[in-house]
Amino acid sequence: MQSSKFDCLLFDLDDTLYPSSSRLSDACGQNIQDFMVEKLGIDRTKTSDIGNLLYTNYGTTMEGLKAIGYDFDYDEYYSFVHGKLPYENLKPDPILRNLLISLPIRKVIFTNADKVHATKVLNRLGLEDCFDGFISFETLNPIQKNTESRMKPTGNNEIFDIVTYFSEPNQSFSLPQTTVVCKPSQDAIELALKIENINPHTTLFFEDSVRNLQSGKRLGLHTVLVGSSKKVEGCDYAIESIHNVKEAIPELWKDKEDVAQVSYAGEMAVETFVTA
Repeated sequence: MQSSKFDCLLFDLDDTLYPSSSRLSDACGQNIQDFMVEKLGIDRTKTSDIGNLLYTNYGTTMEGLKAIGYDFDYDEYYSFVHGKLPYENLKPDPILRNLLISLPIRKVIFTNADKVHATKVLNRLGLEDCFDGFISFETLNPIQKNTESRMKPTGNNEIFDIVTYFSEPNQSFSLPQTTVVCKPSQDAIELALKIENINPHTTLFFEDSVRNLQSGKRLGLHTVLVGSSKKVEGCDYAIESIHNVKEAIPELWKDKEDVAQVSYAGEMAVETFVTA
C-alpha cells in the first residue's frame, strides 16, 4: 500500500476556511482604521496610507502599530477589531466538515487572530471539533498578551513617521523592529511548527496569503493557495475554494481508500471461504 507523503495539514483560518465574499475581512479593515482614529488619535485621512505601509512592512497592521511606538492592550485591540464583525454572514459548512472528517491526517489551525475570534468562526462554520491542534496570536505571543494596557503612546515613546520614511529617499535610519510574532514572519512559522511538533517536509500548508505561503515554502512546507486557481511562485497547488481540495489533491485520501479496499477484499475472501 502506497502511503501519502503528508502526515499533517496546516490551515489558515480567515478567507481560507470560508470565502472572502463573507466580507469579514472588509469589515475588519474598517474596524482597524476606526481603532487607529478612536483609540490612538491618528488622523482619519492618514489611516489608509499608514495602515497599508504597516501591513506591507510588518505583516499585520497591529504588529506595525506596536513597532512604530503605539502602546495598547491586545485584548482591547482584538475586542474592538473583531467585536463588530458580521459573523452572521458565516453559515455552517457541512461540505467542508465532511471533507475534513474524511481526511485521515492530523489537522492544525494556524491563525494570526486571537482565540476568541477563531473560536467564533469555527463554531459558526460548524468545524469546532475538526482539528487536532490550534495556534493563535496568544500561542505565539504569551508574554505580549499580558502587557499592561495603555491606549496612548507613553511620554518616552516617540511615534515613528512611517509615511515620511517612505516618501523621502536616502533616510539615514531604519524601520523600527517588531516584538510581535505573526505570519508572514518565518520566525512565527518556525515557532508554530515547534510548538505543535510539525515536520514541515511532510506538511501541507493552506493559506489565502501568497506571502505567508512563500515564507512557509522557504521553511520546507508544501503549500496550497486558497482563493485562486492560478499558481504563483511558492505555491505547489492553487484552488478556488477549500471545497476543491479533494479534486486538486486526491492523494490525501489515498491511504484511507486503500485501507477500505483491503478491508473489503478481506471480507469478500472470508465470505467466499465460509460459503465454499
